Amino acid sequence: MLEEVERWLSRRSWSVTDRPLDRLTAAKRASGTTVSVVLPALDEERTVGEIVAEIRRELIEKVPLVDELVVVDSGSRDRTAEVARAAGARVVRRDDVLPRVPAVPGKGEVLWRSLLVTHGDVIAFVDADLKEFSADFVTGIVGPLLTEPDVHFVKAMYDRPMTVLDDDTGAPGADASSATAGQGGRVTELMARPLLNMHWPQLAGFVQPLGGEYAARRSLLERLPFPVGYGVELGLLVDALHTVGLDALAQVDVGVRKHRHQDGQALGRMAASIYRTAQLRLARGHLVRPELTQFVRGASGFEPRTYPVDTEERPPMAEIEEYAARRVA
Repeated sequence: MLEEVERWLSRRSWSVTDRPLDRLTAAKRASGTTVSVVLPALDEERTVGEIVAEIRRELIEKVPLVDELVVVDSGSRDRTAEVARAAGARVVRRDDVLPRVPAVPGKGEVLWRSLLVTHGDVIAFVDADLKEFSADFVTGIVGPLLTEPDVHFVKAMYDRPMTVLDDDTGAPGADASSATAGQGGRVTELMARPLLNMHWPQLAGFVQPLGGEYAARRSLLERLPFPVGYGVELGLLVDALHTVGLDALAQVDVGVRKHRHQDGQALGRMAASIYRTAQLRLARGHLVRPELTQFVRGASGFEPRTYPVDTEERPPMAEIEEYAARRVA
């Protein structure tokens, strides 16, 4: 590990307990900083309500830390929007935001559009599939942005136990408590961490570089391109490093993250998207739109399934006419 990264770890890695709520609310009040929390959601009716309710109860009603709580629904076919709204979030449909630009599938697409429907000086992103959610996830990632003026981007770090029998399967007797400590984040360990250590060693100190819980100043996010798919976390982290430098980045330990795990083939598609995001940042020449072929066993043997790999990226929001017009207004 680079000496620069070792110094960074000692200066820019904290625990959520380092900043009590009263300190955060005082810092927020003194600076006049506003905070938005965004949940990108697709078919998350089973978990989104509890997350929204926890944030509203602990960080809006009990203490005035969060000013705006928005769920951006990217086309759910279940009751995600209804559940989120009932729990106290403002729900926005992805396709209603910037309709002149046709939406494409992908998490990054939703996060990019969320800049147009939020107003906070600080924006915190939280995945909508978390289980046993704690408001610490929000206070942890927002805290340094309220108390450290030279910090611009904060990632959450946590343990990610991998559930062996996930209760989302609905299987009789499924045991959601049977988990392997530290085995979540397989794409991180097999793809993202080797890529970062080899090509961006300044980012080798991030414990969860692909984690979906992070916060940043709007003034930074609006200057960054957003990969439309699963590569968004890696892309934003790398581009933030090049835009504001390592010392403006930080991470906060918020404990344990539990969520729904995806199967191996879904992880393969995720890894391909992340690798392509890294490749785009390593060489900006002529690019071929890639595909990934995987195999599933069918009635007559193994059958190929080919998927496109996300390569499209949205430009910095500061370049979008509607965003600029809103700021002037």
